[in-house]
Parts: sequence; C-alpha cells; structure tokens
Amino acid sequence: MGLYNKYILPKIINCACGSKPINYQRDKIVPYAQGVVLDIGIGSGLNIPFYNKSNINHLYGLDPSSELIEIAKRVAKIHELEIEFLECGAESIPLADNSIDTIVITYTMCTIPDISLSNAEMFRVLKPNGKLLFCEHGIAPDESVAKWQKIINPVWNKIAGGCNLNRDIPRLIKSSGLKISEIEEMYLPSTPKFAGYNYWGVAEK
Repeated sequence: MGLYNKYILPKIINCACGSKPINYQRDKIVPYAQGVVLDIGIGSGLNIPFYNKSNINHLYGLDPSSELIEIAKRVAKIHELEIEFLECGAESIPLADNSIDTIVITYTMCTIPDISLSNAEMFRVLKPNGKLLFCEHGIAPDESVAKWQKIINPVWNKIAGGCNLNRDIPRLIKSSGLKISEIEEMYLPSTPKFAGYNYWGVAEK
C-alpha cells in the first residue's frame, strides 16, 4: 500500500475530485473566500482556479501529502496565486488562535482521521465572525442508499485514501461549535449515489 498511496492514489484523487460535477460545486463556494484564507486539504490544488484573488490578503494551503502539495504548487504557479503551504494534518493546525477570516474545506472532511479534533482546530483558528465555506459528500438521506454506504465503506476507505462515504457532515460541523447559516444538499449528477450526496454552505463562529 506504500507505493500505491505515494504514487498512484494522488493521481486517482486528482482525477476523481476534478470531475465536472464536483468542480461545479467548488465554484459555488470557493470564490467567496476573503481576507486571510486557510484551505484545508488543498490537495492537488483543485480549488485554486476558483479563488477570487482580489479578495484574498493571504492564502494558506494545508495538506499532509507532500506529493499532492507538489502538484498544487505547479497549479498555483500557472494561476499566479501565491500560497503558503503547510504540510501537516488538520488535527494540529500550526496557526495562531483567531487568525483566519475564511476556512475553505472541499471533499476533505470525509478523509480526516480525527475529524472532531480537526473541527475543533478550525474553530480555534477562525476569527470571531469568521466563516467556514464547506462542500462535502456524506451520508445520504435515503435509507437504501445509506445502507449501501455502510456496507461499502470499509472497502472504500482502504482503496480511496481513508475516504468515508457516510459521515454526517452537518452534525460534525455543528459539534465543533460553529453555526451553519446556509446549507444546501443534493445528489450530484453523473455520480454514483453512494458517493454523490453533497452538502455545501457556510458556517460561522
């Protein structure tokens, strides 16, 4: 699994998370980031083309994968976007309390090993009245789909870099202390239902 995780998985993730329906979702939230911004799970930089550079004072890109960060650096150069990369997990964010205006997190909460700790860290670094812009896939509302998510998840988790199909995204965000002010949800088109139930919106401190 070492070679798979190092050389093959980053390419698979980049391809799967860069599909047309997913990029359409990114465009719904990423352009609204402003001020000092932290992109949690920046990965290969799939959010980079959607940032409104005129609204950003400083952009941090956090990810534990050095392989994905190297890809993101090339994408940032192409789009002439200056990013300070943080190679680490979201469970321990190396930034000061109340230092971030906007956190952007897209298709990442499914993968973070200790999601409760990472959400507490996001709450810590957000300024008072700071915003979390989120776009995530998770547990489906239909019982039959949710049942299949539960069955498939153990295998999916192993082959998809720790991704979980059935996390309750709204509950996880609220449990961090953040208040969800806007949320929408639906099945993404052209995407298998077990992996395609999407939540997106805004949460505030």
